[in-house]
Amino acid sequence: MPKPSTKGKCQVIVTFDRKPTRVVKIGGVKIGGQNPVAVQSMCDTDTRDVTATVKQIHALEEAGCEIVRVAVPDQQAAAALPEIKKAIALPLVADIHFDWKLAVASAKAGVDKLRINPGNIGGKEKIKEVVAAAKDCGLPIRVGVNQGSIEKDLLDKYGGPNPQALVDSALRNVEYIAEFDFNDIVLSLKASDASQTIAAYRLVSQKCDFPLHLGVTEAGPQWSGTIKTAVAFGALLAEGIGDTIRVSLTAPVEEEVKAGWEILKALGLRQRGPVLISCPTCGRLEIDLIALVGEVQQMLEKIKEPITVAVMGCVVNGPGEVRDADIGIIGGKGVYLLTRKGKIVFRTKELSEARSALLEHLDEITKKE
Repeated sequence: MPKPSTKGKCQVIVTFDRKPTRVVKIGGVKIGGQNPVAVQSMCDTDTRDVTATVKQIHALEEAGCEIVRVAVPDQQAAAALPEIKKAIALPLVADIHFDWKLAVASAKAGVDKLRINPGNIGGKEKIKEVVAAAKDCGLPIRVGVNQGSIEKDLLDKYGGPNPQALVDSALRNVEYIAEFDFNDIVLSLKASDASQTIAAYRLVSQKCDFPLHLGVTEAGPQWSGTIKTAVAFGALLAEGIGDTIRVSLTAPVEEEVKAGWEILKALGLRQRGPVLISCPTCGRLEIDLIALVGEVQQMLEKIKEPITVAVMGCVVNGPGEVRDADIGIIGGKGVYLLTRKGKIVFRTKELSEARSALLEHLDEITKKE
């Protein structure tokens, strides 16, 4: 349940109870328990191309990624993992399907976590070998299932890939490795539908205390996929469900990370980089607000400090909305005002001068941070 608290005279901060889960260590990142919800992504490079993969991981880290996953489709990809691992700082997760030998090779190559679906890894004895390798190397295993991997008997039982079928499949796959006295497990169960994803994670959170990796599988293109994912993650995280997230988009991978951080920031769970507040367009506008907001957004792209910037184009809401912002810019007919915590610090009739003043004040604030 949300917990309201007050800070200052008017601001209300809402925090959320986290569902208690086990703590799992992935390289230098701890998830579960009361640790922060971590942002993940996955490379879209050919893992066998070490240079391209390392370059993309560095770009993901710059965007705010905290755990990165790579596909391991064959032994050549597994053989590239040690070189990749040496060149990066992020925890590295190996994504394996169908071939247990690739999981064992990846563990020995020095990755920080294995992602498998035990049901497609090749039978009990092969699962045992994977678990043994994970134990020897001190690695957790993420058991990942999605609506496309649900076993036929469960599909028949439930009449299709519904949330209960996903949960039964996930817990069945957990049992495959828990049987070998292995409990260093992260669990994910994903649907491409937001409502089914929410229902599945709610159900499974009542049945186990493994840390949960949230995802909407095959969410879609950047705009619609981000909205669909935000709906699912927002509902779950507000209920305290979820320990890591990945926004799975058909888009450049850095956009997944940016979207993930925006979701966490919107819920007040994490802070990273600026929050940009801007008013919607209406008939009172006397400036090109859309263009101005676009320019300000570009100015903020490289800033990592958690500052709030407000851009307003109307005297009705403008002064009030910028009151608590670190920096505010209000545009009206023939005038632009720049504010710091609601106090006017610069006034001009020229947009170019307002831009320059905004950049100066941004630079001053971020240097202090």
